[in-house]
Amino acid sequence: MTDTAAGLPAHVRVAVVGTGFAGLATAIALKRSGRRDVVLLERADSIGGTWRDNVYPGCACDVPSHMYSFSFAPNPDWSRTFSTQPEIEAYLHRVAREHGVLAQVRTGAEVLEARWDAAALLWRIRTARGELTADILVSGSGGLSDPAVPAIEGLSSFAGTTFHSSTWDHEHDLSGRVAVIGTGASAVQFVPHVAERAAHLTLFQRTAPWVLPRRDRAITGVEKAVFRRLPAAQKAARAGIYAAREASILGFRYDPRIMVLAEKQALRMLARQVPDPVLRAKLTPDYRLGCKRVLLSNTYYPALRRPGVEVVTDRIVRVLPHAVVTQAPDGTTTEHEVDTIVLGTGFRVTDPPMAERVYDGAGRSLVEHWSAGGMQALHGVTVAGFPNYFHLVGPNTALGHNSIVYMIETQVDYLVGALDVMDRDGLATLAPRRDVQDSYNADLQRQLAHTVWNVGGCASWYRDAHGRNSTLWPTFTFAFRRALRRFPLEAYEAVPRPAGDRVAA
Repeated sequence: MTDTAAGLPAHVRVAVVGTGFAGLATAIALKRSGRRDVVLLERADSIGGTWRDNVYPGCACDVPSHMYSFSFAPNPDWSRTFSTQPEIEAYLHRVAREHGVLAQVRTGAEVLEARWDAAALLWRIRTARGELTADILVSGSGGLSDPAVPAIEGLSSFAGTTFHSSTWDHEHDLSGRVAVIGTGASAVQFVPHVAERAAHLTLFQRTAPWVLPRRDRAITGVEKAVFRRLPAAQKAARAGIYAAREASILGFRYDPRIMVLAEKQALRMLARQVPDPVLRAKLTPDYRLGCKRVLLSNTYYPALRRPGVEVVTDRIVRVLPHAVVTQAPDGTTTEHEVDTIVLGTGFRVTDPPMAERVYDGAGRSLVEHWSAGGMQALHGVTVAGFPNYFHLVGPNTALGHNSIVYMIETQVDYLVGALDVMDRDGLATLAPRRDVQDSYNADLQRQLAHTVWNVGGCASWYRDAHGRNSTLWPTFTFAFRRALRRFPLEAYEAVPRPAGDRVAA
C-alpha cells in the first residue's frame, strides 16, 4: 500500500514527481543503486499516472505488451499482444509492490511550486500536503498527463455534459445525441463504444488520421507457460518486437517513400471497411503516413458506418448551449444539436503544466525559459539554468515508432549516473552548460528537418507554437541509449559540496 497516512519528510535527497512509468522507474533504480532517501509526490490517490487516469472505454496501448513494460520486470501473463488499460495499471501496481517502493509514495501531494534556492543549494517544494526541500528534483509527470482543452468560443456555456477522454464520466448516459471532437489515438479507441450506445453520434474531424490494422490477439496459455518457464523466450520475443519497431525509422526519417507500402495497406483497409465513396473521401488522409501519430484499429471505420453516425469535416466556429456550430468553406454555418460533448483532443505535450511550476534561482519559471524557442534540454533530461533538475520524458524524447518505456529506462540510468558522479566528486549541484545544450538542440533540429514528422504535410502535436518539433527523438532509440551511456561531466557546470556536508543514502 502507499503510505497515505505518513506526512511529508522535511528534506530528502531526491523528490520525484509522479508515479507512472517514469516515476516508478526512477524510484526502483535509485533503490537498486542504494539510494533510499527518496519521496514520490503523487497528486492523485493512487499510483499509475496515465494508465490510472485514462479509463475511457476501449483504452489500450498501441505498443505490443512485451515491449511496453520494464526490461527488469517482464510479465509472462499479458493476456493480449496489445495490453488494455486495466492490465497495464495492475502491472504498475505489481511492479511497485514487488520492488518495495510504495512506502515512498505520498498521495494527494500535487506539486504546486518548486523553486531552486541558490543560497542553500536545494529545491524548496510546495505541495497540496505541505512543504519540503530536496537536493534533487525529478519530474516524472510525463507528456500525457494534462488534457488539452480546445479554445472554442462558447464551450464553457454548453448546457449539456462535457468531459475530456482522460476524465471519462462513466455515470453519464450516452444514449442521446453525442458530439465527439477530435480523431486522435484516444478517440479512435472510444468512438466505437460511443457509437454503439448513442442515438446519434456526430464526429467532428479536423484531419483524417492514418489508421492501420490492429494486429491484436489473445496470448495463448501455452505461450504464457513458455514465457514463465523460459524467461529467455520472452526476452527474445521482446527483442523481435523492438527490432521490427526500430526498422520503421527508415521510413520516418531517411526516406518517406518507404511509407508508401504502409499507406497502401491503410487505404486497402479503408476501402474494404468503408464502401461509401463520400464517407471514404472524408476519411482519406491528405498527408504522408507518419506525419501525425499512426493509429491502430479494426473497429473505428466500421463504427463510422453505423446508422446515426455522422462525420463532419467543416470547421467548428462556436458552441451554443444546445449545439456545436460549424462553418463550411463557402461560409454557410450549421447547428448540430447535441446533449453531450466528449473531447478527444489529446494532451498538453509541448507546453507541460509542470514547466509553469518549476522556477530557477532568479525566480523565472521553466515555461519562461522555453517561451522564446520552445522546449529544450540536454539529452531531453537536464535544463540549463536549473541545477539538480531532471525532466524525464522531456523535450525530444517521445517516439513515433517504438516504446517510450525504453527511453524512460535510458533517462533513468543517466540520472543515476549523474548522482554517481556527484557522490564520487563531492558535487553539490549540476546543470548543463548553455552552449552545450544549444549545440545539442541545433543538431536535433537538423536531424528532424527532413523527417516525415516535419515535412509530411500535416500539423500535429509533435510541433509547438513556433512550428518546432520539440517532441520527438529523430532516429534510432539505440542511438539515444548509446549517447546517454555515460554521464558527461564536461558538459555540465558543477558546484562542489560545502566542506562538512554529507549526502544521505
